[in-house]
Amino acid sequence: MKLIKYAITGILFGIVMTKSEAISWFRIQEMFRFQSFHMYGIIITAIVIGVITTQLIKRFKIRDIGGNPIIFNPKDMSIWRYLAGGTIFGLGWAMTGACPGPMFVNFGYGYSMMILIIIGALLGTLLYGILRTKLPH
Repeated sequence: MKLIKYAITGILFGIVMTKSEAISWFRIQEMFRFQSFHMYGIIITAIVIGVITTQLIKRFKIRDIGGNPIIFNPKDMSIWRYLAGGTIFGLGWAMTGACPGPMFVNFGYGYSMMILIIIGALLGTLLYGILRTKLPH
């Protein structure tokens, strides 16, 4: 019963992603071809919500599900790390037509082939975890 609020949040996330057309490969293709502002508007909205939420977490010292404090560690702002990571992420997004959030929504929406993309994303995450200490920082 304690986790029901997270299940409801996930369902609402899926509904919002579907209704906003953020799960549409066509909308993603339009974005990468600079033919429509639709996806950029969604991304800008997400950034604004993220900034506000981060400030609320910091200001009110909100805790995670386990009751632990949420700590924001300073990041290494090396441009090359973000350029390489963003390029890999963008290529994957452009090739699959889905970023991490929508790929699960698409699978739940009934696009069973998304399981291959989900497996690929999980394997990529595992590979990063294995290689992380060996990568330049």
